[in-house]
Order: sequence, then C-alpha cells, then structure tokens
Amino acid sequence: MIDSETFRDAMRSWVTGVSIISVQTPTARHGMTVNSFTSVSLDPPLILVCIQNNLRILGLIKEAQAFAISVLRADQAELSNRFAGRSTENVDRFEGVPTHTVITGAPILDEALAYFDCALEVEHPASTHTIFVARVLAAKRADGQPLLYWNRGYRKLES
Repeated sequence: MIDSETFRDAMRSWVTGVSIISVQTPTARHGMTVNSFTSVSLDPPLILVCIQNNLRILGLIKEAQAFAISVLRADQAELSNRFAGRSTENVDRFEGVPTHTVITGAPILDEALAYFDCALEVEHPASTHTIFVARVLAAKRADGQPLLYWNRGYRKLES
C-alpha cells in the first residue's frame, strides 16, 4: 500500500473545478470550499460530494438533509480561500457575500458560474470522509470560465 504523501502527490496531477458547498439549518449557516464534487446520474439528477468527518459542515448537512453547490468563476479565487480557511470554521463566511436561495434554503452565491440545489439521498462512510449523494432539485448555469485547481494552485482555462 502507498503512503498518504505519495497518494497526495499523484492526485496533484488531477485538475478539478472549485466549488462552495453551503447549508442552512434553523440555527446555523455555513459553507466551505470543496473540489471533491461530481455528477453521478442524469436521470434522476444526482451528484456526490465528499466531506471530511471532523468538519462542522458534516453535521449541519446531516441535520438539514440538504445543501447547495456554487461553482466558482475564474476570478473568484479569493472566495475559495475565504471558505477554505480553518481559522474561519466558526464564523459566518457569507458575511458581505451576496446570496440567494432556491428550494432547500441553502445559500447560493449570486455570482457563481453555476449552482446545484440538492436534497440529501444517502450517505456512505469512507474512512476519514463521508460521501454524500444528493438529488439535484434545481440548477442553473451562467456564462463565464470556471476556477480550476491543479498542482496546489488555482488555474484558469486558456483561450
């Protein structure tokens, strides 16, 4: 078996988009940066996202049974950093960020490249993470370029 550093180094070659997962409960609103997000099925429309087990948002998603994904634009690296910070785990990362809701009540970034408003279908424990599979209740795409993450840094598509 390989060690975690070898695995992490190999994964640096995988290009991903950058998104914010968000949740709203009766007592809390929270969001964090994720890149372990992908489509599962078109019919019904399902997505999956992987969340580390020791993060606050995990319990909030289980409580709300819903979440939203906001796909970031190429010029939103600052937002990605803001929502990724462990030092801001217990503060409102959405303060000053324009958002709206659609069906589930989870906050969606107004300026996102795309969004997916989702109801939780199933969760699977997977070592240090939990895999959430969710049904997409609403989605929308805008024009623009995505923010990408590759080899420990943000990237943009070149024309």
